[in-house]
Amino acid sequence: MKVLLHSCCGPCSCACVPRLKGEGHSVGMLFANSNIDTVEEFERRRENARIVAEAEGVEFASVEYDHEDWLRTVAAGHEGDAEKGERCERCFRYSLRKAAEFAAQNGYDAFTTSLSVSPHKISRQLFAAGRDAASCGVPFLEEDFKKCDGFKESVRRSEELGLYRQSYCGCEFSKRGQR
Repeated sequence: MKVLLHSCCGPCSCACVPRLKGEGHSVGMLFANSNIDTVEEFERRRENARIVAEAEGVEFASVEYDHEDWLRTVAAGHEGDAEKGERCERCFRYSLRKAAEFAAQNGYDAFTTSLSVSPHKISRQLFAAGRDAASCGVPFLEEDFKKCDGFKESVRRSEELGLYRQSYCGCEFSKRGQR
């Protein structure tokens, strides 16, 4: 099956791509993360995701950065939401919708997300957002990449590849929680 991996970052993706390939899938990566608070941070994370795609020998694409649209569409009225709350759910739907649309336009059989490798993300929220995004016609593959030491593998592989490991999800609101 040809699977598109929504890549939140290189470190998370480096554990997901090998697992998907090990399951027999043909994999492509899509960096779609307008939630990231600055263009500099976006570029740094995109470059690290590209490094993973190159190391794994998979196709790589990126959605244009549009943080202003993300702020209007996702964050407006939810700036004070707690982490893992409604703003995060809205963000997952936003990014996974972009991935689903890309998958539909580019002949993928399914799509999934590297976000589920993070111990800071609730997989059932991600899966609900993925199922919602799948309404565009491409099924969402519910892969909980945390399982089987996925996060531990992402840390190991990130070190091996010399990847930048960020300390916050990406948006200015999650950054605020790190202070």
